[in-house]
Amino acid sequence: MRKVYYIYNNRTQTYDRIYPTVRQRMMSFARRLIFGISIGAGSFIILLIIFGSPSEKELRTENSQLQAQYKVLSRRLDEAMGVLQDIQQRDDNLYRVIFMADPVPSDIRKAGYGGINRYEYLMNMANSELVINTTRKMDMLNKQLYIQSRSFDDVVEMCKSHDEMLRCIPAIQPISNKDLKRTASGYGMRIDPVYGDRRFHEGMDFSAQIGTEVYATGEGTVIKMGWETGYGNNIVVDHGFGYQTRYAHLSKFRTQRGKKVVRGEVIGEVGSTGKSTAPHLHYEVHVKGKVVNPVNYYFMDLTAESYERMIQIAANHGKVFD
Repeated sequence: MRKVYYIYNNRTQTYDRIYPTVRQRMMSFARRLIFGISIGAGSFIILLIIFGSPSEKELRTENSQLQAQYKVLSRRLDEAMGVLQDIQQRDDNLYRVIFMADPVPSDIRKAGYGGINRYEYLMNMANSELVINTTRKMDMLNKQLYIQSRSFDDVVEMCKSHDEMLRCIPAIQPISNKDLKRTASGYGMRIDPVYGDRRFHEGMDFSAQIGTEVYATGEGTVIKMGWETGYGNNIVVDHGFGYQTRYAHLSKFRTQRGKKVVRGEVIGEVGSTGKSTAPHLHYEVHVKGKVVNPVNYYFMDLTAESYERMIQIAANHGKVFD
């Protein structure tokens, strides 16, 4: 029903009907239209704020799913790193020990990956901390897997050369000493027979008559043969794989420099040359440049009982001849 407007007329004291102009009608319609639009727009905005648009709701759902997937991936990466650490420990403490190889240095296994700005391109992503942390774990896992793969390549090569290594490792006594009666003194701190003070004895002494045959204790190459201060006439054999042996105070050489020798081959004769107080053989074992206790390298020459006896004799503080 169309509205009718009136105005009070003071002169006639009656209400006169008003007939609005077209412009007035249009302005009234425009005001009502603007008011309606404003109410509708406001209501729409409020509904968007409270409930969100369908696309925003879908994006929030996808974002939530991505966060959950990243968290699952991060946990799985942690589990994979744990498995890899177990493999690394077995590699260092089992496989490499079997082949007498050094473990992979920790600074190589745990080295960082890339520079400080490696993940800068991820900084502007939503949940950047979670994304960067997960990406860093993945990179570290890839690097450590590569290092472990190279380590296993080395182990495979050591397996292939295992038989050759067994032939080369010093594994017998340097003179005939089955009854152990020629064992004079072992490795460690001893009273020096010449200077009378305590000094470190870097090998084992075997008492024997001059001319007693001296054997190479493993396959190798004679790299040194001649006189050396303190050692007198001595021979050094390089066995490869980081092993060298020294035979000192000899009276006679029965090999030559550069010759390849095998385990048990006669290379010299016992004497008393150099810093020596009586005929004997001074025998040393070096592993990767460091002198070690020779008593650990007679396992092919002695029974278990004789080996225990040898260890007891070598540990004494008895007579030292050099």
